Amino acid sequence: MISLSERAKKLEDRSLSLLDDPVQQNAFRPGIPAFDAFPIETWSRLTSRRWRTVPTEQLEYGDPAGYPPLREQVAEYLRTARGTRCEAEQVIILSGTQQAFSLVARVLLDPGDTVCMEDPGFPQMRGAFAAAGANICPVSVDDNGFVPPFEDVIPRMVGITPSHQYPLGITMSSSRRRDVLDWSSENDIWILEDDYDSEYRYSGPPVGALQGMDDSGRVLYSGTFSKVLFPALRLGYLVVPSSLKEPIIKMRTISDRSPPRIPQMTLTDFMHEGHFEKHIREMRMLYAHRQTVLLDALSKHLGDIIDPAPSNAGLHLVGYLPEGVDDQAVADRLSDHGIIALPLSFYTTRSLDRGGLLLGYAAVPEDEIQKKVRLMADILEPLI
Repeated sequence: MISLSERAKKLEDRSLSLLDDPVQQNAFRPGIPAFDAFPIETWSRLTSRRWRTVPTEQLEYGDPAGYPPLREQVAEYLRTARGTRCEAEQVIILSGTQQAFSLVARVLLDPGDTVCMEDPGFPQMRGAFAAAGANICPVSVDDNGFVPPFEDVIPRMVGITPSHQYPLGITMSSSRRRDVLDWSSENDIWILEDDYDSEYRYSGPPVGALQGMDDSGRVLYSGTFSKVLFPALRLGYLVVPSSLKEPIIKMRTISDRSPPRIPQMTLTDFMHEGHFEKHIREMRMLYAHRQTVLLDALSKHLGDIIDPAPSNAGLHLVGYLPEGVDDQAVADRLSDHGIIALPLSFYTTRSLDRGGLLLGYAAVPEDEIQKKVRLMADILEPLI
């Protein structure tokens, strides 16, 4: 019998899975961008150019903080598009948000420390905290976002997705943001902000990052290019207070040393030449349209079964099921027919008053959306 560490044992629970099961279908898998609309020819041209011109010394190990020109591009983008307060020296290029969660947990948490997390919340973030031996304190989410527990518990860290709460899609209000920041500053609480789906807002004024409001240097800000470009790129970033830069980089060097050089160079060119912002603008229009198509199809074919929650941002919708319906059983039945719609119960450690399904629409062409929704109706109507 294999003897696992206590950290590994904490990851055996399904709710703490670090990765979803790999699947081939993208309807309606959340968090997947539109591969059919990615400018692959432009990306290929930039990659080929880099390989033709790369100096041999650039094939050496790279800076563990990331390729300096890319860090400059990321910092400039975050300042202008997300309202962050950061310089390139604070940006660390990583393989994605999962590595960011893991590094932050290992640097700032000791076994037994308390971490407050949104519930429902991001299982991958919860998994990173659990692997560090933290005690997870689930915190409710209301219409204004994360509800600080204030006097009830003073955690070492808080993990939140304020711009587009995952999975419910709520945007944290300005007053709630200020409450969270004041609470954090007064009690020396670190905040790990995952700026999930922040690029894709379809109506209303832009919402800046929580990090841009932070006056006390308590917020660590993570983001990824997986949702904007493609997951296989395996590049993301972490913006840290200057006091944490060296400890986090040192921790990073004992795991994977440095990010891959050529993809960073290609991404630098992609951003510098304007392709990145152009792609985001185009995808914002495409995803808004695909969301509309999904809503229309749900209303037409599943209006009595699925009640979609309003959402003006992101790559997915939450479709609530009738009370008393087991969302896991529904998701399993849909999966048997090639439709991936993750149950809302997967994202919580508590019982839900009402189950639901996460319906990712970004990667699904319009005709496929309608086809899959009709199939869902055929599957679910006899059951509910």
